[in-house]
Amino acid sequence: MEEAARQALIKLDTPTICNALEVVNPDRRGRGFNIKPLVCAQPNLPPIVGFARTARIRAQHPPLTHVDNIGYYQYIAEGGKTPSVVVVEDLDPTPGFGALWGEVNTNVHFGLGCLGVVTNGSIRDLPDAQPKFQMLAGMVNPSHAYVHVVDWGVPVTVHGMEVCEDDLLHADQHGAVVIPIDDVDAVIIEAEKIARRERVLIEAAQSEGFNLDAIKSAFKAMSDIH
Repeated sequence: MEEAARQALIKLDTPTICNALEVVNPDRRGRGFNIKPLVCAQPNLPPIVGFARTARIRAQHPPLTHVDNIGYYQYIAEGGKTPSVVVVEDLDPTPGFGALWGEVNTNVHFGLGCLGVVTNGSIRDLPDAQPKFQMLAGMVNPSHAYVHVVDWGVPVTVHGMEVCEDDLLHADQHGAVVIPIDDVDAVIIEAEKIARRERVLIEAAQSEGFNLDAIKSAFKAMSDIH
């Protein structure tokens, strides 16, 4: 994917990406996005667009084997396409029991070229986290408990969103969605058309004397935008 296309995606919010995907790839209408809410730590940041690094964690009990933190960080730094977004599945029966994400790991991951994290687990240290690193998580939790990385580079599922390594992700304060790489150009084009159509109806709704006849006229004008 060219950087110009990535920048074009950054200008769109995640709901608009979902809307465009419904048109250009109808099979994605019911999958590829989170279906439970995520806490957004930095709602004022622009959308993040990057390629998935995947990992799985546990926190409720101490690890049973050696934890290879250096191997995991090497994977984040060198494991696939850039820029990256790490998608972390918390495997505990109670996801979020302990937080992997706080002041330290947000700075470490950002320093390794990672734009943010999407996880069903927990986050903490919100005021002290790297200010340019986005976090979308299942909850906020004060403790890290026994949190450790179990493995990485494997398929994960976060709140119903299935993600594989190097999938292209778009995420903002609304949630996250996987964009099939072959659909990127079509999504950008369709998103612009959607915005034009919606603007017709919104402007009509904000005009004096708005009524059902105005809605009918707006719908006709919207249908002419191809």
